[in-house]
Amino acid sequence: MAILIKTTAEIDKMRRSGEALRQVHEAVRPLVVAGASTMDLENVAAAKMDALHAISAFKGYHGFPAVLCTSVNSEVVHGIPSPKRVLADGDIISIDCGVIVDGFYSDAAVTYAVGTPSPATRKLLDVTQASLEQAILQAQVGGRLGDISAAVQEMCEAQGFGVVREFVGHGIGRSMHEDPQVPNFGTRGKGPRLKAGMVLAIEPMINAGKPEVKVLPDGWTTVTLDGSYSAHFEHTVAITKDGPRVLTR
Repeated sequence: MAILIKTTAEIDKMRRSGEALRQVHEAVRPLVVAGASTMDLENVAAAKMDALHAISAFKGYHGFPAVLCTSVNSEVVHGIPSPKRVLADGDIISIDCGVIVDGFYSDAAVTYAVGTPSPATRKLLDVTQASLEQAILQAQVGGRLGDISAAVQEMCEAQGFGVVREFVGHGIGRSMHEDPQVPNFGTRGKGPRLKAGMVLAIEPMINAGKPEVKVLPDGWTTVTLDGSYSAHFEHTVAITKDGPRVLTR
């Protein structure tokens, strides 16, 4: 495993990539309403990327057909936007997006409730998002990768939620996926030592029910095996001597 260390100048470039990605997410957010299709979100995101001169990190990646992953309800990750997939009150939708600016990648995801979610759904979103924040706090020089992973697992399993095993976070930089893998489960004090200049995409994928998932026949869309809702939050985070720096905030 070769974990690439970024210079301060490279992290600043990744910050600009992250800023463009944040603007794409902000452009899409107002469309997360009942009656909108996931393709409506896709079209707005693509137009915003064009306006920002940002390149989609997703479209064409291993043949993926869109700039967004739009994963609704029991869809965990890699949902494909469609004009037929229309959002309804009570749904949740994970919007995962990545861009390339000046050769550097950024990656971030957020799960929104459409209309008024049930209390159980609200809790799933709140706990998953809080687990990401806890994980980010562990991204400290001298710590271990397992500290990040354990922070997610401990918080989410304590609330009875299932932590997805098949998909993990990852290093990121001039490539979308770099070493190391960043699981959302693990043991504190284990794994590679965290060093200044590492940049990680930390992304809890948490199911309301059991952790098991399956991939649908389209080869992309991944759903919970038990049909429970799933939430996904992600930031691109640089480890610096001054603490974690969230590049997609």
